[in-house]
Amino acid sequence: MATKENDQIIKENNCETKMGLPCVLEAFTSIFNTRIISNKCCGELVVLGKFCHSTLVKRTLENPLFKDLNPATIIAKSIQTWNNFLALIDSPSPST
Repeated sequence: MATKENDQIIKENNCETKMGLPCVLEAFTSIFNTRIISNKCCGELVVLGKFCHSTLVKRTLENPLFKDLNPATIIAKSIQTWNNFLALIDSPSPST
């Protein structure tokens, strides 16, 4: 998919306005590096939605800065990260 198409999808769905910058950075580093994401940001990502999450990852992969990364690996990590977020949100909190 071309960058312009991803940009249009992101704009039409307000994908860039649904998460605060600190959480965007946490999500980014959890996918492109190895980092844990906070429960707060996990919740923000779930509100963002899987569609926006996937589109933002795809657009990031189109950036020349990331040309040396294996897109299949990053997309797999993105899916794993998404599933981990859902598991955290769906799991009951431990009682105190």
